[in-house]
Amino acid sequence: MNHKIYARHSGVAAADRLRIPLIKHCVKTALRLEKVDKPCEVSLLVTDDETISWMNNEYRGVESPTDVLSFPMLVFDPPGWTVLGPGAKDPETGLIPLGEIILSAESVKRQAKEYGHTSERETAYLTVHSVLHLLGYDHTDEADGKKRMREREEKIMEEIGIEAI
Repeated sequence: MNHKIYARHSGVAAADRLRIPLIKHCVKTALRLEKVDKPCEVSLLVTDDETISWMNNEYRGVESPTDVLSFPMLVFDPPGWTVLGPGAKDPETGLIPLGEIILSAESVKRQAKEYGHTSERETAYLTVHSVLHLLGYDHTDEADGKKRMREREEKIMEEIGIEAI
């Protein structure tokens, strides 16, 4: 499928940068396994704790850094993303804008160390987790939603070749 993934770093020291090819692979794999068969676009920004903390406060009212933020452009009820109303596609690109992901490189490094795994594994997991949020998955409201999201994360991480837990 011809999905467009825009991924970039901003405010991240060269030594702390995350692997953009890995991020793009994770997004594409998640979209494929979720059967997103219409051309879509996802924007992903890798930044620092200071910037993500400001965004977390600005958009969620939480005054602290977080590992990742997801900003869906459309509202879906998985797997109901395929039912799109008129105007869902960007008229300039012909792509469906799924949303934006903001990832803190500092949090990735810190959490990888804390959980005893690699930065690549943490990068992959947070990317997959966020793509699922863009597709309407939620883990905050109900036990079933959390279970369903975890199952999808594990399946996608397995396909990527990285253990989910």
